[in-house]
Amino acid sequence: MMQFDAGRALIVYAGVLTGVIAWIGLTAAAPTTRQARFDTIDVGRINVREPDGTLRMTIASAAQAPGFIAKGREWPRPDRRMAGMLFFNDEGTENGGLIFAGRDANGKASSGGSLTFDRYHQDQVVQLFGFEEGQERSAGIKVNDQPDARLDFEGVDRARLAPAAQQDAAYRAANVGGTQRLFAGRASDRSSQLVLRDGQGRRRLVLRVAEDGAASIDFLDSAGKVTRTVKPE
Repeated sequence: MMQFDAGRALIVYAGVLTGVIAWIGLTAAAPTTRQARFDTIDVGRINVREPDGTLRMTIASAAQAPGFIAKGREWPRPDRRMAGMLFFNDEGTENGGLIFAGRDANGKASSGGSLTFDRYHQDQVVQLFGFEEGQERSAGIKVNDQPDARLDFEGVDRARLAPAAQQDAAYRAANVGGTQRLFAGRASDRSSQLVLRDGQGRRRLVLRVAEDGAASIDFLDSAGKVTRTVKPE
């Protein structure tokens, strides 16, 4: 009959325990990569996050589209009814996106797409877009100014819930209010245009080529009146 040796058992136990601890330490320190491959994935929304959990991008259906997110906090956006992709900066604040939609309702086409980039803690400063509503169609690029002050996110949410008569003032108080400075593209009158505006958003210079090829350059004053038109001889 084998005799139990407590000292030898303790030595073996200590050796096994040391090996397990060393293995855990090595595997924990080693970089881990998890990869999966699928032929088809059907989802309502995908969130792309940094290792610390910071949200950097969402891809979502219209039904699953997020609200407005700033530094990880989300506010409702009931007006966001398009599918697409939203971009978030290093702090987890929305700073642009790609959205798109389209349908045919009773023979009337309605579609649109927009790629935008935002100023830091403000709204979009560059927009590449295409729009169609029945016979009304336009496409091009817009460049906007936004207020120097940062958006007051809580103020924007309060403005959304304010009475209609008070909403404009509430949005301005929350530093909402961009000004278009440039448009270049195809206008709804079927002409191609380059429109330059001043800091108040007033058109001051319009270069236009009509659908039939007629070209012109209009200079406008602060009241929007054309003061001079240049045409080819």
